[in-house]
Amino acid sequence: MNYAPPPNRQLYFQQIWAQAREIPYGRVATYGQLAKLVRQPEGADDEEYKTLASRWAGLAMAACPDDVPWHRVVNSQGKISYPSAPEQRRRLEAEGIVFFNDKLSLREYQWSEPGSDESTQGRLF
Repeated sequence: MNYAPPPNRQLYFQQIWAQAREIPYGRVATYGQLAKLVRQPEGADDEEYKTLASRWAGLAMAACPDDVPWHRVVNSQGKISYPSAPEQRRRLEAEGIVFFNDKLSLREYQWSEPGSDESTQGRLF
């Protein structure tokens, strides 16, 4: 499916990356979750944003700089969506995340919110 990138693409991507950098070790966020944490791009109407926000967050993660923990972002089913799936899974498992039938439990591993005190949850020491 072809869809247009978000208006103010670079600003939007930077906002998504900033949120992804906040995801704690041993936790994950979904593309839609990241999209809800940033401002709707100026120039995007409400319906367009509701429909495309998760995909736009995916575009941002596909283009992220090296300091963004891209591996901690999964789809809304708790599955890995990128072609680099083996590397993403390896990194998540190294953080203590367990997969069952190629899915992880969002109930167990999903980051609850920015600023929450999850610094030790999900960590293996």
